[in-house]
Amino acid sequence: MMIIDQYWWFAIPGIILGLYAQMKLSSTYNKFVQVGVESGVSGAEAARDILDRSGLGEVPVEEVAGHLTDHYDPMKRALFLSSDNYHGRSVAAVGVAAHEAGHALQHKEAYAPLKLRMALVPITGFASQASMWIFLLGYMMGFAKIAGIAVIVFGIIAIFQLITLPVEFDASRRAKEQLLRLGLVQNRESVAVSKVLNAAALTYVAAMVSSLFMLLHFVMLARGNDRD
Repeated sequence: MMIIDQYWWFAIPGIILGLYAQMKLSSTYNKFVQVGVESGVSGAEAARDILDRSGLGEVPVEEVAGHLTDHYDPMKRALFLSSDNYHGRSVAAVGVAAHEAGHALQHKEAYAPLKLRMALVPITGFASQASMWIFLLGYMMGFAKIAGIAVIVFGIIAIFQLITLPVEFDASRRAKEQLLRLGLVQNRESVAVSKVLNAAALTYVAAMVSSLFMLLHFVMLARGNDRD
């Protein structure tokens, strides 16, 4: 039997912001993927130029399947771009590619928040898997009975999301700086690049807000258990 506790509404802000963030990213990306970059470079070429000029010629830029699946893998020391951004010659494609290259620059410089996030990946992966079991058991047994464990699990996830924010914002800052410095985008195009990267960053803000509200939800339940 499904049991809903009195603090279920704590999930609402995260859900609303998450939906808004995804819609904002989709609409902004779809708008600027139609706007060609004046330099004519593709996302892959822009990322390659940034990496090479930064002494990271050994870091490969590879194509990966999916939509907006772009990422930098610090374990493989490789940059992966979705097909649209790998081949695309739009403001959006170049901006996203430069952002991922920004993560490679962070890795090279041993950027502290990135190092901390990398260190937390194993335990956060375990916590993410555990969260699925918490929801399943919670709906079956009642969330109050597993609130203590849930506080630990969602506390780990919330910390990871908080650390992710400066990593992502700094990567975007580096991206815009490199694109302008290398002449890959013009000053008048930097506004469009910023809009695309800010929309992408909003998804990380939404994830952080959602994780904090879930943590607060279980903290309230745990406190209620202590009073009983």
